[in-house]
Amino acid sequence: MPMEMNLVAITLDCPDPLALAAFYQQATGLVPHPRSDADFAGLNREDGLFMGFQRVDGYRAPTWPDQTVPQQLHLCFQVDDLDEAEARLLKLGARKPDHQPNGDQSRVLTDPAGHPFCLTSR
Repeated sequence: MPMEMNLVAITLDCPDPLALAAFYQQATGLVPHPRSDADFAGLNREDGLFMGFQRVDGYRAPTWPDQTVPQQLHLCFQVDDLDEAEARLLKLGARKPDHQPNGDQSRVLTDPAGHPFCLTSR
């Protein structure tokens, strides 16, 4: 019988933890962790999930879909309206790669540090 495990945290490497935390805070509405600083910043969700951002010197952004620098992590978010969510996130600093593997069913964007993430319809 497998051991029960609850996911409590996700941490992303990045060059600027406070900037990346600000992007995801604006994108998701998660609450900034009170002890965030220039080396490690975080966001809290009501159910206890923590999203962290840690400074890595010499950070190299993923080159998705090319695997020269692998993506290492891929987040997925469900949204009510793909077009609306994409437009909002692009205004916040996300980028949209040319390669979109799922057509109109989902969108792949990258955050300001280059991590790819998906938007899917609810």
